[in-house]
Parts: sequence; structure tokens; C-alpha cells
Amino acid sequence: MTTASNQDPSEVSKFNELASRWWDPASEFKPLHEINPLRVAYIDKQVSLKDKKVLDIGCGGGLLAEGMAALGASVTGIDLAQDSVEVAKLHLLESGYEIDYQVVASELMAETHAGSFDVVTCLEVLEHVPDPAQLVKDCATLAKPGGSVVLSTLNRNLKSFLGAIVGAEYILNLVPRGTHEYERFIKPSELNRWARAAGLSINDMAGISYNPLSKSYSLGSDTDINYLAHFRVPA
Repeated sequence: MTTASNQDPSEVSKFNELASRWWDPASEFKPLHEINPLRVAYIDKQVSLKDKKVLDIGCGGGLLAEGMAALGASVTGIDLAQDSVEVAKLHLLESGYEIDYQVVASELMAETHAGSFDVVTCLEVLEHVPDPAQLVKDCATLAKPGGSVVLSTLNRNLKSFLGAIVGAEYILNLVPRGTHEYERFIKPSELNRWARAAGLSINDMAGISYNPLSKSYSLGSDTDINYLAHFRVPA
């Protein structure tokens, strides 16, 4: 394990406490289980995962990593929540996938493995770190020339406050109260600015929406609350 400057110890502790429930589809991670197929499909559509060397930053218990491995990617997953990484490793005994999980900081990984990955993913992580711009830079550094970076986070506006915090945490109880801090949400314009500063160019952006009536998620053009973005690294 490495000491990382770009981490919030309270956030790491929060996910360590929840680690044992990562693979319970009825737990606090139920929304992630439900949107994971959408996320994996989006990434595969953008980059074609088969035979790609992929780094998943903030891999948690391995939901996304295993989804990408199922489509033929060679996946490395890193996270600072050690308990979550241990759960991810244990789940490989059940799934049978071969994924390299490590407890290591993205900034150290960027120093030792610059330009090593065809695809770098970092989903639902940027809003949990003190310096998201630095994390975007780490992602860009780790991707190969001509490679891809896929990021996701929460937009910052009234609709996202009502949907992601008031609705999801207090009314619908989709996630535990206190999961998110509105001040840490990131506008697409901010993410684009950080990406450009890191040498990335935007290729695509899509939103994930929740329908409380059908209790289902869908991928579309509405980026007001939760959104994914695909960036390219110059060849």
C-alpha cells in the first residue's frame, strides 16, 4: 500500500466499512449493480474492450473490472480501500476471471506505468478526491498514445442536487445518506477543462438517468445528473 496525497481518508474509510457488501445486489451498492451493464456497454462501444489492456482506477470491489474482463479485456484494478480490494480478489475465486488488483495510488502508478494502458477508466471516483484535476492528469499519463480515458461523475446543478442527494439519499434510499457531497460534484465544463489541460480531447459524452416509476436506469443524452465521458490521448 502507498501513501497518497490525493485522497480523503474519510472517503477511504467509508468504502472500507462497506467492503463486505460490494457483491450483494441488494446492499448499498445496488445502484452500481444496476448501472454496471450500462457502463460496461458504453465503454465497449467507445473502445472495443476485447484484447485491450485496461486500468480501472478506484476499482472498489471489482464490479466494473469484472464486467470489462468478461468482454475480453486484460484488466488491472487499483484502489486505496484495502478491504475493498481484498473483496475484489476473493470474488475472482467465484467468477474465475484473471484480474490484477493492487492497493496503490494513481499518482504512484502514473510514475511507474506511464503510457502503459490502452484504456484507463475512473468511474464515480473524481467526486471523492481532494484534487480531481490531478486524478484526470494521472489517467491521461497512464494511457498509451492514441489510447482512451473514460471518466464518470455527477454534474453540479439544482437538478443533480435534488436527484442525486435529496432523491437518491433521502427519499428513495437508493444509497446511504452522506454518500455524496454536493460541493464535490463536477460540471462537464470543468471536467473538459481539466481534460484539455492534461492533453486529452473529448470524443463522446452520455448521461445515465433513473426512472423512479419503472425503477430502472437508462443511457442517453441527459447529462444533468450522472454522466460518462470518453476522451482520447493524442497519438
